[in-house]
Amino acid sequence: MRVRIEGGEVTEVALDIYEPPRFFEAFLRGRDFAEAIDITSRICGICPVAYQMSAVTAMESLCGVEVGGQLRALRRLLYCGEWIESHALHVFMLHAPDFLGYAGAVEMAREHPAIVADALKLKKAGNEVMRVVGGREVHPINLRVGGLHRVPRKAELATLVEGLKRAREIALGAVTLTATLDFPDYEQDFELVALSAPGEYPIDRGRVVSDAGLDIAAADYMTHFVESHVPWSHALHSQRTNGSTYVVGPLARFATSYDELTALAREAAAGVGLRSPEHNPFRSIVVRCVELVHAVDEALALIAAYEEPDAPAIEVTPRAGVGHGVSEAPRGLLYHRYEIDAEGTILDAVIVPPTSQNQTAIEADLRGVIERSLELPDAELSIRCEQTIRNYDPCISCATHFLKLDIERV
Repeated sequence: MRVRIEGGEVTEVALDIYEPPRFFEAFLRGRDFAEAIDITSRICGICPVAYQMSAVTAMESLCGVEVGGQLRALRRLLYCGEWIESHALHVFMLHAPDFLGYAGAVEMAREHPAIVADALKLKKAGNEVMRVVGGREVHPINLRVGGLHRVPRKAELATLVEGLKRAREIALGAVTLTATLDFPDYEQDFELVALSAPGEYPIDRGRVVSDAGLDIAAADYMTHFVESHVPWSHALHSQRTNGSTYVVGPLARFATSYDELTALAREAAAGVGLRSPEHNPFRSIVVRCVELVHAVDEALALIAAYEEPDAPAIEVTPRAGVGHGVSEAPRGLLYHRYEIDAEGTILDAVIVPPTSQNQTAIEADLRGVIERSLELPDAELSIRCEQTIRNYDPCISCATHFLKLDIERV
């Protein structure tokens, strides 16, 4: 990250991310529409279900099919598993060390072994859900257009209950723990964008809404949002088409769908004085813990209500057209668009991950935080900047402890 400070004023902030292009959108072209689910899951090892779910809902909407009932409940349960393992990894392994003054989780474990042990139990509970429902923990293989390849037996889901109950207690403790952290005095006023679905917390479907009044279908996404290249980074930046900055992720979901959290999750938030909307991005770690409570709580409810469906999937016949899919990855809104022909061959693909949608906000926050921290030595300022980036749990190399800070003071 390059920072230039002239006469006590920040004149430049540029976060330079180098990631070689992987061409996922390009090599989807020419593949069968059913293959997009497994191909796109390889984009990320931490949130593969998000890519699978956005892809599968795009294809099903294109083909005029809606998966409901217990098949949809199983998909949502799988997604809860991903939220649990991803949030646990971020909160305890990546972000908490920033607040507690450690270089990483290994150093933190020497003095706080119980915290790290609990984190691993949480992550294991989420991984187990993904294994049982999705077929394996990383890059699950059980999702397909129209449903699943195989539905688990009730007895298989029952094996998850005890681990999830322990995970729920750990998640509740995590809300209390993170709420006591020392948060920088910094707030932002960006538009908060997330999915919204009446009667449920946004995870696997919904309309795209914001706290500024936006309310659109997934098909209208590209009319309201645009990605662009910036000269100082390989990472794309996304903005509203009017040029304004917006934020996706836990803060956005918490602001637009607070009432849809489970009663236990709302109680946990209220117990530590967390109120919606929350505009301090550093407190997103507390919101993630509230979402952990919700995801574990909902997973247990889905298992309790589960009845084995008659068939693992419904038949889906491809047809020419364009389909749009949106879901809520742990770190925010994930949009997919596909065009296929009558035989089901993919002609075009567009994938907009949450990290690119947050890039503009990340740089704006970096500028704001630096302006409030000019008195810090460069080493401490670098740590504060890393912490600012990790508020967003970015799904790229900068999620780890890495930052090379180049400060020019004039």
